[in-house]
Amino acid sequence: QVQLVESGGGLVQPGGSLRLSCAASGSIFSINAMGWYRQAPGKQRELVAAITSGGSTNYADSVKGRFTISRDNAKNTVYLQMNSLKTEETAVYYCNADVWRLYSGRGDYWGQGTQVTVSS
Repeated sequence: QVQLVESGGGLVQPGGSLRLSCAASGSIFSINAMGWYRQAPGKQRELVAAITSGGSTNYADSVKGRFTISRDNAKNTVYLQMNSLKTEETAVYYCNADVWRLYSGRGDYWGQGTQVTVSS
């Protein structure tokens, strides 16, 4: 199986920064796209940013210019640098990966989520 483990969430003041990390492990042959989603209380989960294995990126309009997604393919890890955070970005942030498994095809995996709270 494949596991995704996120880290780096926490409490930050408005205008502050946080860096999230997500490491994939297990029966991995290769990873296609990796991404970050978030879900605020009472709202649907939404895409924040995604990155392909080749490094092409896609961002939600609301985070362009403030968030940066990157990945280390050798470590099967994706990062999300978040700057100038706003209170309305308080949410649980989830990592997602499209994985080719060793010997057993392709699957879509999610991490357990990490809480980001933006508050003064």
